[in-house]
Amino acid sequence: MIVTTGDFSSPHIKERARHTADAFGYVFVERCKQSLSRLTRKYGDDEFLVYTNDSVRYTQLGVAELTYHPSMAFVRAKRILAGEADSMIRASGATCGDEVLDCTAGFAADALVFSIAVGAAGRVVALESEPSLFTLVHEGLQLYESDVVEVNEAMRRIELQRADHSQKLKSMPDRSMDIVYFDPMFREPVTHSSAFNPMRTMANHEALSRQAIAEAMRVARKRVVMKELRNSPEFARLGFNRVVQTGSKLAYGVIDIADNIIV
Repeated sequence: MIVTTGDFSSPHIKERARHTADAFGYVFVERCKQSLSRLTRKYGDDEFLVYTNDSVRYTQLGVAELTYHPSMAFVRAKRILAGEADSMIRASGATCGDEVLDCTAGFAADALVFSIAVGAAGRVVALESEPSLFTLVHEGLQLYESDVVEVNEAMRRIELQRADHSQKLKSMPDRSMDIVYFDPMFREPVTHSSAFNPMRTMANHEALSRQAIAEAMRVARKRVVMKELRNSPEFARLGFNRVVQTGSKLAYGVIDIADNIIV
């Protein structure tokens, strides 16, 4: 992937782009009014992370273009701040001060909602295995500015790590997080979601394994939670015997750790 900037990006943004390329092993290229197509021909790479003064954008020429934005997570976060309930927070039982491991970060939308719910006293670690998506979201969480200070602070607190959740879980101590959360790519995709479609090309499409759930149950102190479509067979396959329905097509499978500890 090539890291570059817009034609009129500030010196600060250019330095940020250069730092990102160095930190994650990418090539930084001065834009110098060159088109992305020209840069592809010159460097033989069709993936770009493009910094402008007010956004960061991922582009794979002819395939996908995606700009970081918290989207509906911003709306959900504001509702929680206003004292309203959130289905995911209700299912997970997350409270102020909790530590949450989000095993499938994606755009870190759910991680942001968790970060709002657990507050500055809590901790949210979010894992993303796909390098391009990880880099875009890592930078978006640091650079995006909303008009709500609490949301900006919650975004900055998220600890985004590039890691495969199965390997990460195996390396973690017993009972080291309060909640372990999964939001895998649905086995039956919701294809009408045009806003989500560009991310499909970047995301990890592997199904969750029973071994990953077993490791999550070892790591969690309170609950293991998975989001899926209502009536999905994945809940039964993976051992989620309690399902919290929502007012939409989604549902949350819950494993209460206290009910599954063998003494």
